[in-house]
Amino acid sequence: MPHVTAICRVHALLDDSGSVGVTAIDKRPVTGPVPVRKLGLRGDVQASRAHHGGEDKAVYAFADEDADHFADLLGREVLPGSFGENLRTSGLDVTGAVIGERWAVGERLVLEVTMPRTPCATFARRLGERGWVRRFQEEGRPGAYLKVVVGGEVSAGDDLRVVSRPGHGVTIGECFAGLAPERAALLLSDQESPSLAPVMRDVAELAASRA
Repeated sequence: MPHVTAICRVHALLDDSGSVGVTAIDKRPVTGPVPVRKLGLRGDVQASRAHHGGEDKAVYAFADEDADHFADLLGREVLPGSFGENLRTSGLDVTGAVIGERWAVGERLVLEVTMPRTPCATFARRLGERGWVRRFQEEGRPGAYLKVVVGGEVSAGDDLRVVSRPGHGVTIGECFAGLAPERAALLLSDQESPSLAPVMRDVAELAASRA
């Protein structure tokens, strides 16, 4: 059964050489239950809200299976929170999640998949790996941002169930790799498309225009 294996939120703001001067990427596991509302987990923050956070990026999920892949690539453990994620999951293909699909977590929480994570220079500095943005992109395992449809609480061990999935079938992995024009058009024409995050809609419209 797919489930949550860890819940992570900011441990401390760290100095960073980027334009903001600090980063909240240092996420570490905490014991639950943790309340989750429209802007994410209680006690979590984002240092740069121009690029992180907000309702469409309230929660970032990353799979144990993908963490294991990167651990092999890097030759070191990728512990929960290492990539700045809020939820570490097991048994669910996060890369194969469809844009707009909804997950029921635990007793009440409902999350909706909005877009893939885009790697940034802050992420690269945190990992300390040369060429990390390019390497992360090439691996095609970005994790998924989610918005909160119904607030609730989350604990490690909570079941995770896909309760709805739009018919367009366009996945996190496809969006991360670069949408083909016909797939972008399909995403935009689906009846669920009004719920697309503005950023995702802009990406799809640009891709569709290249047909």
